[in-house]
Amino acid sequence: MRAAVVKKVGGPEAVEVLEVPLPEPGPFEIRVKVAAAALNPADAAVWGGFFGPLDEVEYTGLGLDAAGTIDAVGTGVLLKVGTPVIVFHSPVQRPTKAQAEYLVTDLNSIALAPEGMDLTLAATIPLNAMTASMALDHLPLRPRDTLLITGAAGAVGGYAVELARTRGVRIVAQGRPEDEEFLRDRGVTWFVARDEQLGDAVRRFVPEGVDGVLDAAALGAPALAAVRDGGVFVSVRVDVLPTPERGVVVRNTTAGPEPTRLAYLSALAEVGVLTPRVAQTYPLSQAAEAHAQLARGGRRGRIVLVP
Repeated sequence: MRAAVVKKVGGPEAVEVLEVPLPEPGPFEIRVKVAAAALNPADAAVWGGFFGPLDEVEYTGLGLDAAGTIDAVGTGVLLKVGTPVIVFHSPVQRPTKAQAEYLVTDLNSIALAPEGMDLTLAATIPLNAMTASMALDHLPLRPRDTLLITGAAGAVGGYAVELARTRGVRIVAQGRPEDEEFLRDRGVTWFVARDEQLGDAVRRFVPEGVDGVLDAAALGAPALAAVRDGGVFVSVRVDVLPTPERGVVVRNTTAGPEPTRLAYLSALAEVGVLTPRVAQTYPLSQAAEAHAQLARGGRRGRIVLVP
């Protein structure tokens, strides 16, 4: 089978598509014929060296989330071949991962795909929606409390807006000026542009500061300035955590496989509560070009590889 891999740390040009052995599922594992696999900043962290050098392996695969159909099952698996699923394949360094023609993963990493949804769209759910959901769980917010979401029109931020809305939270969304209409359509209460001084802009609407911040854009200290004394600040990246001040609790969130939560998020997408977005698709053969586009940024929605 073909798989997108990297052999050495570098830029997106380090991404190669190789012919590799077809993996076989073990006990309580399934093999998925991948229909689509999303690209995420975590992939850039692999080829960029954030997780360390690749000197001790021949190559490592790319891709944390995918959608496809079950192609083969190991012992102990009751799911049927042909069942559409979404996958959150969280191990970072494996010979092959989601950006491949086939993926072997365990039962804790999958959920049924949203019924009736194109699998290219469904592939954008696992990592980003799970990250948004887990981040919100770190924020003890009640209905009518106030929440700032930075990068609110991004992949994680967009899901965070929709999930926070289900909790009755009043949302301050930060994004580009052209994102305002998109975000207001999704129920945000206030909007601030990303070129404004964030703390001052937020306090125009919430003078005492917001009860919580979900820093999906990884801004760090500027976003911390918007939270009230004793509030809660949650980041999606540990490397940009600001120093706590004014009694603000600072937390980091990382997403991991939780099959019940993934199934819940899939169900929300099925009924239209969550809105998967695809910015652009590339064939697997053009994986390096797709990763170069990921590095350039500026897209709303995920770049998706289609084997």
